[in-house]
Amino acid sequence: MLAAVFKGPGKPLEIEKLPDPEPGPGQLLLKIVRCGICATDILMTGDNAFTVPNGYVLGHERGAEVIAVGKGVERFRVGDHVVPHNTRGCGTCDDCRAGTPFFCTSMEMNMAGFAQYMVCDERFCAPVPHALSLADAALVEPLAVGLHACQLTGDLKGKRVVVLGAGPMGLATIYWARLLGVDRIATIATSRQREAIARGMGSDAFLTNGADLGGEVAEALGGQADIVFEATGAPGTIAQSADLVKARGTVTVIGMCAHADTWTPAWPMLKELRIQFGVGTSLAQFEQVADTLAAGHVEPRLMVTDTVSMGQLPSSFEALKSQSHQCKVMLDPWAD
Repeated sequence: MLAAVFKGPGKPLEIEKLPDPEPGPGQLLLKIVRCGICATDILMTGDNAFTVPNGYVLGHERGAEVIAVGKGVERFRVGDHVVPHNTRGCGTCDDCRAGTPFFCTSMEMNMAGFAQYMVCDERFCAPVPHALSLADAALVEPLAVGLHACQLTGDLKGKRVVVLGAGPMGLATIYWARLLGVDRIATIATSRQREAIARGMGSDAFLTNGADLGGEVAEALGGQADIVFEATGAPGTIAQSADLVKARGTVTVIGMCAHADTWTPAWPMLKELRIQFGVGTSLAQFEQVADTLAAGHVEPRLMVTDTVSMGQLPSSFEALKSQSHQCKVMLDPWAD
C-alpha cells in the first residue's frame, strides 16, 4: 500500500510503499476512502513535545470501509462503513468501556489515515450509515469536537453565543450550536476569509477584532454573550473570551494552546465565570455526528476546500504549515 511517512521535524512527508496490514483478533482491516488534514497532524510534525517518531503515519479524520475482519469480530462485517476514533486505550477500563478512550491511562493516538489501508480494533470504531458518503464521513471526527464542546457547556437553547475562531473547530461548534437551539451566534476571526463558510454553517454575524469588539458583539447578539467558545488556541484568547462573556457566563476552551500564556484570574473571578476546557470526544458522539449528517444536515461540506491525491499530499501538507486560504483539505488515497 501507499502511505505518507513522517521523516522528522522540518522535513516533508514522504510517500512510501509499505506492506498491506492484516487484521489481528478483534481488529478490522479498513480501506481509507478519505482522510482530512488536521492542525494536530501539523503540530505533531513540528519540533515540540507532541512530535511523533520518525516513520510514523499520521491522519485521524477518516471515512473507511471494512474489507476484512479478524477472529472474534462481532459488531462489523465486510462492507460496513466506519469512522475510527482518534485514540485507543486498553479496552477494558471504565473509560474504554464507556467509549471515551482518550482518558484511558494507556491512551495512544490512533492515526495511520494517510495511507490506503489501516487496521483498528473494532471496539474503537463507530458505525456509519450507508446513506452517508465516506467523503462526508471523514468530517465526523472534527465535527465531534464541536459537539463535545457544546455538550460540555450545557443547555444552549435561547443562548447568545460567541465563537472565537473560524477554523474547523470553530465552524464545527457553530454547526452544533445552531442545531442545538441557540438564539444568536457571532463569529470572531482575524480576517473575513471564512465568513461565507461560517454563515453557511449557522453564524448570524461575523466580526473581526476591532477597537470596540465588546460593543460590536453586544450589538450583533442583541445583548452580552452568555457563552464564548474559544476555538483558536492562540495566546491571549482565554482572557479575551473572559472579557467578552457576561457576568456568570461560560467560557468553553477547545483551542489547544501549546505556548505559555498569561492572564489575570481576578477578572474572570470577579465576574464569577465558569471556564470549561474540552478535548476528549466519545464514540457515541461520533455516531451522533454520523447520524446527523446522514439525515441531511450536510452544511459542513462547506469546510472542504480541496481534495488531494497521495502524490499531492506532501506539498499540500507543507503549505498548511503557513497561512493558507484552505479550510479543510481531504486526502483521497486512491486518486491518481
